[in-house]
Amino acid sequence: MTKHNYWKIFPRMPKKVTIGDITIRDGFQHEEKFISTEAKIFYLQELILAGCRDIEVTNLGNPYLMPQFRDAEELFKNLRGDRFKKKCEKRGINYDDICLTAITIREKSVDRAIELKQRGIGPDRVLMMVSTEEEHHFANSGTTLPDYWKEAEKCIKKCTDAGIKMCGTVSTIWGSPIGGATDMKDAVAFTKRWLDIGAHDVEHADHDGSAPAHEVYRYFSMVLDALPDTNLHIAHFHETKRTASASILATLQAGITKFEATLGGLGGQPANFLDDCPTRGTGEYYYDDPRYVGLVCLEDTLVQIDEMGIEHGYDVDRILWLGKQMEKTIGRRLRSEAMINGRTLKEGHMQYARPGLKERKQKLGEKPDQVFPEGWVQ
Repeated sequence: MTKHNYWKIFPRMPKKVTIGDITIRDGFQHEEKFISTEAKIFYLQELILAGCRDIEVTNLGNPYLMPQFRDAEELFKNLRGDRFKKKCEKRGINYDDICLTAITIREKSVDRAIELKQRGIGPDRVLMMVSTEEEHHFANSGTTLPDYWKEAEKCIKKCTDAGIKMCGTVSTIWGSPIGGATDMKDAVAFTKRWLDIGAHDVEHADHDGSAPAHEVYRYFSMVLDALPDTNLHIAHFHETKRTASASILATLQAGITKFEATLGGLGGQPANFLDDCPTRGTGEYYYDDPRYVGLVCLEDTLVQIDEMGIEHGYDVDRILWLGKQMEKTIGRRLRSEAMINGRTLKEGHMQYARPGLKERKQKLGEKPDQVFPEGWVQ
């Protein structure tokens, strides 16, 4: 039994994980229609009530570039309001356990987060991001890596003084859609640099679904060898080749305990078109077909982890229901298979059984649990 025990084979693999939701920010940022403020509030609240404790609320960047997030302040007002706090209390949820995150790529966005914090409605945590491949970094941030690192260090000090945590993202770990192949050692060095300048944690991003599972295992093993505190690391996978579930498994085997996902696998590069009007976004898309762009799917990831017997804190059935509602909100078929097919039931699906098996066994003189002919040596 010992040699077949998964946790003996992969001793770093956790028995408990945290899965953060980033649907409303990373998921919706790629949609070319405005998702109503009411819908955003509904999903933010429902995800928290279903068990999410780490949630990305919005992007505090310039709404001119990403008009999907022009309602950022309204979302924070709602989640910081007494009505929602009372709703959490009724459900037995400790509101202080909830971490609300906003994306703040540049210093002006960080200043906006601090101003909201001072007004009592701001985020607990913000996020800045670097790519190890500078062309990709420039496309996202508009500046060079050395210049951005100086800005990030300055922003972390501002956030610390304001009581806000800073997450530093490292992207293009397994390759860049612009510059091509990258070296994973650079990503480990960038991770160390984020922590050196005061980041609270680091998001390790496969931003375009380019990571193969064996390299995912290798990378996160390298990371944990260098920085073994699992609270510092978050795995963030995009899905473009239907391999993200393998990457999730490889990440678990390496020992990572924190993940991010979106309902329906929504997400991708910021939209450059909204409703009936072109918008800036981050420029031209990196791909030719939007059907094959998105993030790892929350519903499927949750079912995968749940069926492995790993603790996660979610109401799985509620998340599957929310996935069905999200398809109506978006207006198209999304990526979740678990949302359609449900969980694997231990009791099976007897409504699909062909009638007559019991009677046939009786007629043949077989016992109810007999699977081999009489007389066969076991």
